[in-house]
Amino acid sequence: MRRHIQPELLDDLAADDPRAIQSRHDLQKVNAVMGHPGMVVRALRAASAAPRLLVELGTGDGTFLLKVARRLRYKAGVRALLVDRRPSLSAATREGFEQAGWEIDTCESDVFEWLCRPQAETADATVANLFLHHFRDGELAHLMNLAAQQTKRFVACEPRRSRTGLVGVPLLRLLGCNDVTLHDGDLSVRAGFRDRELGALWPPDAGWRLTERQRGLFTHAFVAARD
Repeated sequence: MRRHIQPELLDDLAADDPRAIQSRHDLQKVNAVMGHPGMVVRALRAASAAPRLLVELGTGDGTFLLKVARRLRYKAGVRALLVDRRPSLSAATREGFEQAGWEIDTCESDVFEWLCRPQAETADATVANLFLHHFRDGELAHLMNLAAQQTKRFVACEPRRSRTGLVGVPLLRLLGCNDVTLHDGDLSVRAGFRDRELGALWPPDAGWRLTERQRGLFTHAFVAARD
């Protein structure tokens, strides 16, 4: 099955659209079922030290990274920069980060514009959850090349492109997911990854250690790390 990318409904719905609000809640359930917060936590804990600056690309409503922050329980403060074209963090989510001891900043920006900013600060870790599959290979190679220049660790959890994934999408109804989530779920699987597709797009540099594998039935995980 070749990658096939189409626009997803959620990307074009207004942030306050009831269907969009419901779909964002659905994605919280989907992330929990797929185990993505735990995967990211384990990848970040593998680093020699807690990140002082962590970036999330395509943060959405910020609830995914908040779950990661709560599980990590770092004693030292972490500054997180949340990048999205239309970030939609609620007051409760912001308060949750404060309670976890994290300082957060949001940046409303196209990811490529943000990655091309002058005098970019190097992050200790960059996280992308259910985000990379939105891009075609050429765009994705460009994104990863830019990211590699300004991070020490890159962690991504994406849909696994497989027949099993397509069969699993209708089961999201059992979680109470709405029509937007079901529609976008099917497109996400078709645009997902398998084998070593992400590693092939990461810039070739002997200093990077790449790990790419299937996790569970529905997830394709990728980690790039350097000392």
